[in-house]
Parts: sequence; C-alpha cells; structure tokens
Amino acid sequence: MKAKGSVFKYGDNVDTDVIIPARYLNDARPESLAAHCMEDIDAFFPQRVKPGDIMVANKNFGCGSSREHAPIAIKASGISCVIAETFARIFYRNAINIGLPILECPKAAKAISAGDDVEIDFTTGAITNTSTGEKFQAEPFPPFMQELMAAGGLVERTKKKLGA
Repeated sequence: MKAKGSVFKYGDNVDTDVIIPARYLNDARPESLAAHCMEDIDAFFPQRVKPGDIMVANKNFGCGSSREHAPIAIKASGISCVIAETFARIFYRNAINIGLPILECPKAAKAISAGDDVEIDFTTGAITNTSTGEKFQAEPFPPFMQELMAAGGLVERTKKKLGA
C-alpha cells in the first residue's frame, strides 16, 4: 500500500474541534464532514485538497474530544495519510478503526513543508519528500493493520471476514 500527494502542514495541538467544528456535526455523512474539514484554521482546505494529498502536523494531533467525525472528515476529504510527531491516543485509535493511515515520524513532521510532494510506502514505513529528496523512516504498520487499512477500516474488514 502506498500514498503520494501534496502536503498540507499544521502545527502542534490540532484538536478535533478544529478538524471538524462542532457546528457541523448535525450531518454525519462523510462528504458533509469533508466539506468543512479544517476550515477554522485553513479556510480554503476543503476547496484545495485533492485525492491522495497528505496532511503533516507536529505534536499531539487530534487532541480534544473523542469524536470519530474528525478522522472521517480527513479521510473523506481525500487525504491519504496523516504524518505527525505524535497523535492523541483516541484520535489514533479512531483513525485506525476507520482506515485512515497515520504515521508517527517526528523527523519527517519537522522537515516536511506545506506544498511539498511526498511519497509513502506503508509496507516499509518509508517516507520520501520528492520535492527535496529527503528520506525518513516511520514504523511500518504490522500486517494486520495493513489489512485494516486496505479494507477501509475495522467495520469493513469485519464485514469481509464474515462474508456480509
């Protein structure tokens, strides 16, 4: 599994209320959430993001409430992976559950800039900034998590396993 895209870069402590503001939680459809993703800190994100793009942030990404809407909004917007120095624990779990690939890699998070083009190999954990030629190493997903990502998340994987 691989990803390739242009980078949207954010700082420390990007919380779930900024990822998807509470005023938009009355419509839980993924496409509705995507239409407002990140708009309070990046007003034009919903219009500029393209399928495959990559989000990079610093420390404690996804802190705040435990709402699953935040990773759903990011995934539905077209983001193929989030790279950060660290993730809030509940956001990390919610992202994995819905099949949003996320990687902790402090060196990459610090070095990659907005607008850079990045390639990621989830099997090996290799992150390449094709704009600068820099290479970084994240911990690759274990095989069972790669299976979750490929299936689209925990629920989709379970459905496939049960033949539903």
